[in-house]
Amino acid sequence: MRNVLVLNASFEPLSIVSARRATCLVLAEKAEIVERDEVEMRSPSMSLPMPMVVRLRYMVRAPRRRQAVLSRRAVFARDDHECQYCGGQADSIDHVMPRSRGGGHAWENLVAACRPCNLAKRDRTPEEAGMTLRRPCVAPRSPSWVVLGASRVPEAWRAYLPAAS
Repeated sequence: MRNVLVLNASFEPLSIVSARRATCLVLAEKAEIVERDEVEMRSPSMSLPMPMVVRLRYMVRAPRRRQAVLSRRAVFARDDHECQYCGGQADSIDHVMPRSRGGGHAWENLVAACRPCNLAKRDRTPEEAGMTLRRPCVAPRSPSWVVLGASRVPEAWRAYLPAAS
């Protein structure tokens, strides 16, 4: 089933929900469809367009500072699927300060890496391995949580998402 972008009444992105949940919001008159797909959802008594973007009919107080959920996919997206040591195609995650040496499992300690660089670095810091990071590892800023929360961002969502900073 597809994902649907949920907007606040002010058109601010709030979350990503399933098409089923978005349809329930529309049927309960809590939201309205802003962008729709050509596909229709049908029942014996009615037909409803498949929502792609819905807007709540009332304002919801949203937290000001929202951090992206830490996941493998999110680290790859933040680092553009590039190894942060050599610039090649990343296929693994590396802890900059190894966990065995007290490094945590946090945005500030994780980077995307290719397998050869990850194996070459092993259980050492980048300085000890003679490697340098191409860019600092930081937590993504809002509203990148929306982009990182979906496996792909549909074209219909782009008009409602602020430019990534």
